[in-house]
Amino acid sequence: MKRFVVEREFWDTFPEARINVLVVKGIDNHTPQEDEGYFIDLLRAGKEEAKKFLTEETFSKNSVIQEWREAFSQFKTKKGARSSIEALLKRVEQERDFHPINPLVDIYNSISLKYGLPCGGEDIQTIVGDLYLSKAKGGERFLPLGAEKDAPALPEEIIYGDDEGAICRCWNWREAQRTMLTENTSDAVLVIESMNPEQHQRAEKAVEELKNLVDTYFQIESKVMTLRKSNPVFDLEA
Repeated sequence: MKRFVVEREFWDTFPEARINVLVVKGIDNHTPQEDEGYFIDLLRAGKEEAKKFLTEETFSKNSVIQEWREAFSQFKTKKGARSSIEALLKRVEQERDFHPINPLVDIYNSISLKYGLPCGGEDIQTIVGDLYLSKAKGGERFLPLGAEKDAPALPEEIIYGDDEGAICRCWNWREAQRTMLTENTSDAVLVIESMNPEQHQRAEKAVEELKNLVDTYFQIESKVMTLRKSNPVFDLEA
């Protein structure tokens, strides 16, 4: 039985955090040619919504950026690592377009942009053993997207991982090739991360919309759970 376990070491650093989880089963994640326009429009709309989080002239002074930089200062990180939402908002600030990748990634990127929260996903079939969120012991194997060399996790770095190594480094900074969502993904776990009451409110709305978009597009019934310190485990195969 594969589980998603948020371990004590994570809660010791972020006791108020919440991880909203969506489990998706039995989908076809290819993009039919006739649906390409739908995803282009979805990402464009997300980009426009994201501009509400960029009210300060200096990028780093926007509250979303400040909150996640402060969070990243609470644990060991690779030099220059930033949250996934900062990377997306930087592209918005630069007026760069977002191009479709595959349906699941496009949907969660649009939600991440609209609600100003880190969102991500993994292919359940490629996870070995349990999926966990915790602090690294150091040396966990990790092959980043687009890389050819292993880039092991640092001791005390917060990572998503499994029995084979790290899956996402510096909490939500960089994704591994091994478990990334592809067109061939049929079963996936998606996450939305939040750290304080204001973010939690956005996250509740975000996961509701994420579920609606996923269920409507793929014609399925996904499963939702919110993991917190008092409820840190979710069965991915139930």
